[in-house]
Amino acid sequence: MHPPYRGGVHRFLLTPRWWGINVFVALAVPFCLFMGSWQLGRFEARVDSHREATSERPVDQVAAPLDSLLPVDTQTSGRLASASGEYAEQMLVPERRLDGASGFYVLTLLKTDSGKALPVVRGWLPGAADPAKAPAAPTGRVEVTGALQASENSGTKGVHAQGGLPAGQLGVIAAATLVNIVPHDLYDAWLTVQTPADGMLPVPAQAPTNTGLDLKAFQNLGYTGEWFVFVAFVLFMWFRLYRREVETLRDAEAGLLDPAGDAEPAEAAETAGPAGPAAQDQSSTGIAPVR
Repeated sequence: MHPPYRGGVHRFLLTPRWWGINVFVALAVPFCLFMGSWQLGRFEARVDSHREATSERPVDQVAAPLDSLLPVDTQTSGRLASASGEYAEQMLVPERRLDGASGFYVLTLLKTDSGKALPVVRGWLPGAADPAKAPAAPTGRVEVTGALQASENSGTKGVHAQGGLPAGQLGVIAAATLVNIVPHDLYDAWLTVQTPADGMLPVPAQAPTNTGLDLKAFQNLGYTGEWFVFVAFVLFMWFRLYRREVETLRDAEAGLLDPAGDAEPAEAAETAGPAGPAAQDQSSTGIAPVR
């Protein structure tokens, strides 16, 4: 028996090899639990945001001043906001779908009292984007109320991010896109009017990016399961190594293994087989077998 094991069958746990194994397990288990809990928390946050985005908002909800809701986040996205000013440039946002039909948004910039311009989607019309179909914006000073939305990006569903659109059309509703087109300072947000006029249909408010029960949400749930499976695997492997080590030591104490802890003598005996006694008899008599 090896000297490190004297004094108890579990003394092997104090050897350098097992110190390394135990330290690895002690670090891996809490790390995997932390990562699994973090992924679960992200999934639950997406569920909450989806529930909030799909819940019915009060009909008598009072619109808040635009500046009080900025910057747009998961709490303020979709809230009714109000702004005053005069309409300026008008553009069309093509290839936008509503209730399964293809059409375009009518977007008009509102030059607010603060001096900044706010993109306002006044409504949706079916068919190809055509300036002749889009009704002109009201003149003079107006007060606009609509659902607040964060700026779009190339990853937003339904946007036309390839470029190459005709003059007067916009693929992505964002300050970063408009800054090179209009000579105004811009809000990094936009409004969608919920009670449009001139036969246009309202554009529903969308859930904020990276929220809701989309593919990424279920990826978070899958990662949660993976991290917890890793915990079970690490503990299983530790117990399996521990059990094998204990069984090996007990076999050595029972004389089933040689002092070196291997099975070479047993293998040699099996290799000798039945010829073993015959070979011993030949060596004792000194008579060689007849070939």
